[in-house]
Amino acid sequence: MFTHKSSFALFVLVLGLAAFTSGQALTPAEVKDPASRALQEKYYAQLKTVGAEVQGHVFPYSFYFSRVLDLELADQQKADQRSLRFDRYGGMTVVELTGNYFASYSSELVSRDQRVLRTFQDVMLPIIEIAMPELKDLPEVQGFAMEISHHVRGKAMGLKMERPENLVLVLPKAAAIRMANAKSETDRQAAILDSHFFLNGEPYTLYLSDSAAQEGALHPPPPPAQFPKESAKRSKSKKDGGAAVATTPDSVVAPAIAAPEATMPMRDTSPEALARIQADYQKIMELVVKETETQAHYVAYAPPAVVAFRKGAYIEFSVNTTLPAATTGSHYKLAALAFDEHISHLIRPVMTYFKGDLNFDGIAFSTTIHQAEPAVSAQGNQAVEFFFPVSALRCYEAFDCTGQQLIDAGSVLMNGERVSLDLQTAEAGAK
Repeated sequence: MFTHKSSFALFVLVLGLAAFTSGQALTPAEVKDPASRALQEKYYAQLKTVGAEVQGHVFPYSFYFSRVLDLELADQQKADQRSLRFDRYGGMTVVELTGNYFASYSSELVSRDQRVLRTFQDVMLPIIEIAMPELKDLPEVQGFAMEISHHVRGKAMGLKMERPENLVLVLPKAAAIRMANAKSETDRQAAILDSHFFLNGEPYTLYLSDSAAQEGALHPPPPPAQFPKESAKRSKSKKDGGAAVATTPDSVVAPAIAAPEATMPMRDTSPEALARIQADYQKIMELVVKETETQAHYVAYAPPAVVAFRKGAYIEFSVNTTLPAATTGSHYKLAALAFDEHISHLIRPVMTYFKGDLNFDGIAFSTTIHQAEPAVSAQGNQAVEFFFPVSALRCYEAFDCTGQQLIDAGSVLMNGERVSLDLQTAEAGAK
């Protein structure tokens, strides 16, 4: 029989648990990007529902939402346990979470691949299966991303030590839904290969079984040029003193272009760092728009902005591309024509404003493809983003690289999805 005191204690406990499980999402005021903050406010209830359901799931070891990776358990229990938020990632609007999983694997008994697979199966997959039913019908959501840290025990110079391993999984929306609904390992493997996985900031191919690995050896997945290698190293880490971490862009580079990651310092892509770069180049960006408007057709309501993409800082110019009314073909053909007939003609004029050492990593051209009247496209207007590293732009500017080499050195996103664009193949029959 409950006493008054015990009833009150139970009430306090339940109230505390309710507050705890509903508090895994950041409040809208804590999201600095205006567009992401608006979505955080619009869908705050859905994020809280996802957070509560994930928190209520029983994992093999303790799992905590966290603003900071790589915490010790005692520190984690006292730390801020909210991380679910809207963000921009590789050109996509994603729901992202960060968390610490307190499994500690023996490096002598459990291989790297086994550790990654176990954390994926024990933590990442259940989270996807919990989150996607709640998020899949939100029209603005283009993907789902998570950063998860686990621990590895071993020895160094004869001394016992424990270190973290950080896993990042970024799924386009279609891949996330396919993974959540997968009925077989084959379906899940296909969804993984359409996603982007990183281990300690490096691209990693996750195989769910030995047979999948053997198949991958016989038929390797697409080379890195065909999918992003961005790592979600934006969360704070204990070992970095709480500072936001970012590494250099690792664009796949054509033979004539030097790989930027070999020479560039680590890039801070925190909102504060991007704002500083924006301030440094604001007058130049305004001058570019003013003096190249006739040729570029900039979007009036979307002024140039410094954005984070693939661990780098890019100046993004938003333009409109109008193709002839008679133009027909696939999305790829339209994107190729947009590059050849519009974007490629902007690169040299724009690059004349950016000489010497630059405090950013590349330039992006975001275009909406229209067709001239009276054409009415059954496909609707296409949104294409071209992200080019500075080294590739300068190579192209100097006529040392072709347009295809520039494309291969950068990244092309079509309606938010990363694509591989072969100009010659895409434009076959265009003329």
